Amino acid sequence: MGGFFGVASKSDCLFDLFFGVDYHSHLGTRRGGMAVYGEKGFDRAIHNIENTPFRTKFDKDMREMEGNLGIGCISDYEPQPLIVRSHHGTFAITTVGRINNTNDITKMIFEKGNAHFLEMSGGDINPTELVAAIINQKLNLIDGIRYAQELIEGSMSFLIMTPRGIYAARDKMGRTPVVIGQKKDAWCVSFENFAYLNLGYSDFKELGPGEVVILTPEGAQTLIAPGKDMKICTFLWVYYGYPSSSYQGVSVEQMRYNCGAKMARRDNVRPDTVAGVPDSGIAHAIGYSNASGIPFTRPFIKYTPTWPRSFMPTIQSKRNLIAKMKLLPVHELIEGKSLLLIDDSIVRGTQLGETTEFLYQSGAKEVHIRPACPPILYGCKYLNFSRSSSEMDLIARRVIGKLEEGPVTDEILKEYADPESGKYEQMLEEIRKQLNFTTLRYNRLDDMVEATGLNPDHLCTYCWNGRE
Repeated sequence: MGGFFGVASKSDCLFDLFFGVDYHSHLGTRRGGMAVYGEKGFDRAIHNIENTPFRTKFDKDMREMEGNLGIGCISDYEPQPLIVRSHHGTFAITTVGRINNTNDITKMIFEKGNAHFLEMSGGDINPTELVAAIINQKLNLIDGIRYAQELIEGSMSFLIMTPRGIYAARDKMGRTPVVIGQKKDAWCVSFENFAYLNLGYSDFKELGPGEVVILTPEGAQTLIAPGKDMKICTFLWVYYGYPSSSYQGVSVEQMRYNCGAKMARRDNVRPDTVAGVPDSGIAHAIGYSNASGIPFTRPFIKYTPTWPRSFMPTIQSKRNLIAKMKLLPVHELIEGKSLLLIDDSIVRGTQLGETTEFLYQSGAKEVHIRPACPPILYGCKYLNFSRSSSEMDLIARRVIGKLEEGPVTDEILKEYADPESGKYEQMLEEIRKQLNFTTLRYNRLDDMVEATGLNPDHLCTYCWNGRE
């Protein structure tokens, strides 16, 4: 995933930029970066933040860098922002998204005379560099930005900083948010709308799908009007978004309460208590508790002083170990209890299986599992929600493969996605047995979508039903 923040100010922007970027730390774990433009021209700093918070790594940079324009990012993969020199002049660029047709675009750019791309440590082309190369195929920035939005298959929102100002572009289907804030003598652009509130900004507007705006210290001007079709990622509310965020006017925290309440109204078990897997499962559990009348408790606590971030590290085996190390049991709330546990999702199943075993070892009598979203049947094509090398890493797909013992077609997957079908019940029972849950019931797609209050046609639900 990832997140970005930008500031155009009549005075030095570093304070706002530093804290605005830092407020996106929940969206990525590997790289952080800031670039500024001022009287001394462009300046940039990028650091590895895998084991150290953004604030710690960039504290010195904040005191040394200066400029009235700035952009920055938290990235889960590639180093950025990049500073690029081209026929457009020098500009800095940062991106959030995913490019699925990298090879085709790279080949096309080579054929048009681009000399080379710099490889990242994994041997891949930096997607931010590729976006800059696409933009540089056109004679002016606006045509280049429009060309990038049209050419890229997947999803790509980005900020471009020039001496003139900051260009903010939301991806063409609006899968990720881009919002504008304003205060006296400064404007900002952000992935998360809560990131600028404590800095004194107020909401100005949320960009529409494909919309492009330029920010200067004097204001914000739309250069490319928004499109009509939108497919914003529903998982932003279920998992990615910080509780104080809102997208398309819908609060993340409130949507999670709604999700939990809808799950409770369809359920028939009566556990002793309801709990949420920290952190993103907690609000769903509160909603369930409020609707059911079953007490909410915290039978285990995440040790946040040294493990505050939910994604780290990137190696799966170590992620599983750290996930276990972070959770500390409260035995008085577990021993002899029937617990209903809500997590945001089940992806591979490893961590939730280990959490369940941890609860049994701590004395739990029953562990009923309620994921806040439906079974994940397809790998995300748009936001790098999961970087799994194969959809067979998804526990639902592994189980389906075992049950079918043959080719799994899209038609077969549709049956497994239908909560009223026999195949769906078979899949749930097999997952339940493999992970040793007392019972398992996923949230329904229709209930989850209804919990947002938005038009279903405006939401991306690809990972659950394969519909683009």
